[in-house]
Amino acid sequence: MASSMGQLFRISTFGESHGGAVGVVVDGCPPRLRITREEIQHDLDRRRPGQSTLTTPRQEPDLAEIVSGVFEDQTLGTPIGILVRNKDARPSSYEHMKDVFRPSHADYTTEAKYGIRNWQGGGRASARETIGRVAAAAIARKLLAEGAGVEVIAWVHRVHEIEAKVDGAKVSLADVEANPVRCPDAAAAAQMTEAIEAARRRGDSLGGVVECVARGVPPGLGEPVFDKLEADLAKALISLPAAKGFEIGSGFEGTRLTGIEHNDPFVPGEDGRPRTSSNRSGGIQGGISNGEAVVTRVAFKPTATISQAQQTVDREGNAVTLEAQGRHDPCVLPRAVPMVEAMVCLVLADHWLRQKSLDVLPR
Repeated sequence: MASSMGQLFRISTFGESHGGAVGVVVDGCPPRLRITREEIQHDLDRRRPGQSTLTTPRQEPDLAEIVSGVFEDQTLGTPIGILVRNKDARPSSYEHMKDVFRPSHADYTTEAKYGIRNWQGGGRASARETIGRVAAAAIARKLLAEGAGVEVIAWVHRVHEIEAKVDGAKVSLADVEANPVRCPDAAAAAQMTEAIEAARRRGDSLGGVVECVARGVPPGLGEPVFDKLEADLAKALISLPAAKGFEIGSGFEGTRLTGIEHNDPFVPGEDGRPRTSSNRSGGIQGGISNGEAVVTRVAFKPTATISQAQQTVDREGNAVTLEAQGRHDPCVLPRAVPMVEAMVCLVLADHWLRQKSLDVLPR
């Protein structure tokens, strides 16, 4: 089972939803990067459950334990191990479903592949696995900020049919964190909150779109064939639980434009290098960053676990009516925001280190 990503900045996550702990090992982080447990905890606190009525009521403190690779708040250049213990696991809540394949979950496909599965929650397919990604990305975020001046911010762009009107160039972390739905458009956020709570009351769920902007990305990240920057971003972001679609720049809407309408004209930049007067490319051209903001969007399906009755089958192929119990998010979007940021940070940190490795000779 593949549980690793990255070439130079490489992470490997471990743990199951209702096991003893989850976590991550980070390889390739340069030495002498200042990072504290509190900085890692800040990002984990943003993704933890139980933050509001818009998320799962599971109460997990998600306290990070740095078990290796950091000494006196500086990285050593050795593998960094981060552990988060599960405190509010309730595997018994799933016992009545252990022989039943839940609709739109990984139950059947996991068993079809491995011949065995952990039926206590989603196992490795659970969003709880992303704790390791977010913890590792806190280190990647610090590396990008200090080494390259990169800032990564995501927000909820749409929930169901409610879409925010946001200027991505101006969104701040404070704007995103101003409300539980993590939408910087206050009017849209109020409507989103009402819609999510209504879905929860009727035992249903909603999906939507998270938008993310990476500002200050230097030109030259990415490679022109199989390791295009947008290709690695797409793989990373689609690997998130419940992710179903990816866009870069103009995305699918760009297909409605002509070439002259869609092209990004180059203009002289104040720093002496070319800039573009528009950014329909989303900061990437030919698979390589061009120095503009990298703009991505990720579509998330409605949460698969709902309490309404659904038709399914058991291991023996018998028809079953399932009424799921347990704790789940009526909408994954608010908690997906830090997860999207995490995957973008991880990809950019890896490509930044890869680009640095090329600059060993003068140009």
